[in-house]
Amino acid sequence: MDQRIISIANRTLEIEAAAINELHAHIDAAFVEVVKAVYATKGRLVISGIGKSAIIAQKIVATLNSTGTAALYLHAADAIHGDSGMIHPADIVLIISKSGESPEIKNLVQLIQQFGNTLVAMVGNKESYLAKQANWVLDTTVAKEACVHNLAPTASTTAQMVMGDLLAMCLMEIKEFKATDFAKFHPGGNLGKRLTLTAGQMAQVNPKPWVVNTTPLKEVIVTISKNRLGAAVLVDDKENVLGIITDGDIRRMLEQHASIQDLTAAQIAHSSPITIGPNALAVAALALMEKNDISQLVVAVDKKYMGMIHIHDLMKEGIL
Repeated sequence: MDQRIISIANRTLEIEAAAINELHAHIDAAFVEVVKAVYATKGRLVISGIGKSAIIAQKIVATLNSTGTAALYLHAADAIHGDSGMIHPADIVLIISKSGESPEIKNLVQLIQQFGNTLVAMVGNKESYLAKQANWVLDTTVAKEACVHNLAPTASTTAQMVMGDLLAMCLMEIKEFKATDFAKFHPGGNLGKRLTLTAGQMAQVNPKPWVVNTTPLKEVIVTISKNRLGAAVLVDDKENVLGIITDGDIRRMLEQHASIQDLTAAQIAHSSPITIGPNALAVAALALMEKNDISQLVVAVDKKYMGMIHIHDLMKEGIL
């Protein structure tokens, strides 16, 4: 039983990998023209399908929208019952279908022709009704499905998915869509935070522990403990950064001094601590911490103390 399961899985991988490899032969002049047309249009790319192809259409729409190409999903069955009204004159319509012959697809094609929109077919049968009516054809023909009965859409939907990714990636690079642009569409997730969250924003929500040269050791310990960042920054009377004292420094100091009663912050602080500007990204702060093997990072502008961030802050925000 175990070996049979492994054999089935490997066979499925081989069939679907072959379907992807077959797409190399289908990246042709029609593909280039579709990319150029979508790039140049003042409208959107409306993508439709039925059954499993409709699910693939939804995914492709999501990928396009998040990478800078305006796209809209339209279910083929809903389109012929009123939803086709969402198609604007400048829109390009992409219909996804393996057979290109289902009744819903044929009805939708006729609607698109009445509207006068450019029609692109992503189809697994170049002799189908859909293919013959389209302005351009994106060929997603596969040799066979991974299904043992050659029925369940598997390799064909994989080819459709990948073809959609090819369109999205070509358009993304031609549009010179940058990481900062990507972040605009993903502000809430970890990815958006990696591209937008700054050290200053993180420091703003933290306490701002500080001591001066003459602060007694006991007050230094209280300041570090109370603020829960594992450190306090040594500053001058203008709040310029002079040094940093970590809880590790406190432990080492206790080991090295027989008498600690008269010790002050100036005697145990590390001078010239590593700092980062408030506008630097949180990912840059993480890189700096990892490079220097430190858990706290002082946020400062021209030595002016702005706050502190801890590696736990980066973990909490999903940066680490």
